[in-house]
Amino acid sequence: MPIKSSEALYTGVATAEGGREGRISTDDGKLDVVVSQPKELGGSGAGTNPEQLFAAAYSACFHASIGIVAQMKGIDVTGSSVTAKVGIGKNDAGFGIVAELTASIPSVDAATAAGLVEKAHQICPYSKVTRGDIEVTIVTA
Repeated sequence: MPIKSSEALYTGVATAEGGREGRISTDDGKLDVVVSQPKELGGSGAGTNPEQLFAAAYSACFHASIGIVAQMKGIDVTGSSVTAKVGIGKNDAGFGIVAELTASIPSVDAATAAGLVEKAHQICPYSKVTRGDIEVTIVTA
């Protein structure tokens, strides 16, 4: 269920200049990066790109969601991590993205890890916003 802008507890603000060949910065100055097309898309690959930035944000949010689920169940997930791979490619509508999340939770058995990841996928805001619009694969390592 979506929230109204008036219900947001925090709003991040970023400005892009130059599209995929430019610069992205946040209003508080904590992020200021050069972006460029990856070599695979014909660019220089000199800067970061939107797919890397989305992968960073999705992995952080998903990892936090695992932590929330684990805390609710009294499970220790110390030493865990989430790696996100975000791909871009052509589709019928022009371009689309695909994501793969790999969760490593070495402090628990495979069945427990799978349960935590499944529940995290249900509560993670990034998973919710992508659900039905992009292919998201989730793997436990």
